[in-house]
Amino acid sequence: MSRKITFLTLFLWLMTVTFPVIAQQKADTTYTFRFVPQKDMFYVPWNGNDTELARLLECIESNKATILDGKLPLYVDGYCNSLNGEKENLAIAKIRSNRVKSELIIRAEIKEENFITRNHATEGDFVTVRLTVPVKETAVMDAEAEARRKAEAERLAAEKRAEQERLAEEQHKAEEARPNILTDTPSETKTPTDYHLSLRANLLRWATLTPDLGLEWRICPSWGIAVNGSWTSWSWSDKDRRYALWEVAPEVRYYMGEKKAWYLGAMFKAGQFNYKLSDTGKQGDLMGGGITAGYQLRLNKALNLDFNLGLGYLNADYEKYEVIDGVRVCRGNETKDWWGPINAGVTLVWKIK
Repeated sequence: MSRKITFLTLFLWLMTVTFPVIAQQKADTTYTFRFVPQKDMFYVPWNGNDTELARLLECIESNKATILDGKLPLYVDGYCNSLNGEKENLAIAKIRSNRVKSELIIRAEIKEENFITRNHATEGDFVTVRLTVPVKETAVMDAEAEARRKAEAERLAAEKRAEQERLAEEQHKAEEARPNILTDTPSETKTPTDYHLSLRANLLRWATLTPDLGLEWRICPSWGIAVNGSWTSWSWSDKDRRYALWEVAPEVRYYMGEKKAWYLGAMFKAGQFNYKLSDTGKQGDLMGGGITAGYQLRLNKALNLDFNLGLGYLNADYEKYEVIDGVRVCRGNETKDWWGPINAGVTLVWKIK
C-alpha cells in the first residue's frame, strides 16, 4: 500500500512539473494567401484570403509588442511555379511576398524589419506567413496546422493537375484542327513570329545623303536573306562637280545564340559610280563581296537596330575624265582592287509582316 502511495505521489509531481513546460512551448502558426496563377496581384476577398487575413491580423494584434520588439519575427515565404523559368517564377514570388507584407504593414502598423522573407520557384501560387507564438494546447495547434498544410498542398496539386489537363486538351484540339502538313515541320510552326519580312534603312548611308532601302526575309529563326540598294545623284558648281552612284548588295545571314541576335553572313555587291570632286573625275563599275557580321538590338516589338560590318574584296574598273567647255574628255582607264572594309551600317529594321 505504501508503494502505491509513493508511486501516486511521484506521478502527480511529474504531471505538475511537465504540464507547465508543455503549456509554455511554442508552435508554428501558418497563414496561407492564395494567388491567381501567373499573376502577382493580392486579391484580399478572393478564395478565402479575407478570412485568413483577419485571423492573421488578430494574431498580430495579440502579440504586437513582442513583434515590434523584434522578438517574434513574421516568416514570409512566397511561391510561384506557374511560369516557364525559375527566374520568372522567383520574380513573381518576390512581388507576391511584398504585396502581402505591404498589406500587413498598413493594416497592422508593423515594419519591414519585423519580416524574414524567402521566395521559392516551387510548389504552387501562394504566400505563407508563419509566426512562432506561445500556445496552451501545442499538440492541438500543431495538428490543426498540419491538417491545413496538407489540405492546402492537396488543393494546389489538384489545381495543378487540372491546369495541366486543360492545357493538354487545348493542345490536342489545336493539333486536330491543324491542317494536314509534313511531319518534319512542327518545330518550325512553334515560333511563327520568327518568320517575318522586314524593311531596312541604313542610317549611315542616309547621313551621307545617299538614300538606302532594303528588305530581309527570315525564312526560319536561324537563316535570313537580305538585299539593300543605294542610289544618289548630286551635282554642283554648274555641274563641274558630281557625286553619283548606285549599289545593290544581296546577303545571306546565319543567326546565332538563344535570342538569334548575333549573325554571320556572306555578301555580294555590284554597282556603278561617278565621282568628280576635283579637276579629274572617275566613272565606272564596281563588284565584289565578303564576310559580314553584326548584332540586332531589339527596340520594341516592331523595331530593331542592326549594327553590321563587312570585310572582303572590291574591284573597280573606271575611266578618268575632265570637263572642258562642258564636254567630258576621257583621260584614260584604270582598274583598282581593294581588300578591307567593304560595308558598314547602323540599320533601322521594321518588321512589316
